[in-house]
Amino acid sequence: MNTVIVKFDPHGNGHCLYTEIIDLASLGALEIARASHVEFNNALQVWEVRNADGVILFTHPSRASCLAWEIQYFNR
Repeated sequence: MNTVIVKFDPHGNGHCLYTEIIDLASLGALEIARASHVEFNNALQVWEVRNADGVILFTHPSRASCLAWEIQYFNR
């Protein structure tokens, strides 16, 4: 099971990877934005994690490895 990390900024806004493990709506109105994309690169035969600007952050032949990396990266 992954740990849910919610970080609060000085304005009281919480930031985290979306999860349904806890009811985030109970904290208030939600504003959700995609932090990254995990997609397969057919030419290179690897999965890529890209940030919202399209910059490649991580690649691996395993999609599961990319998803695990993504969680670790955004939960720092």
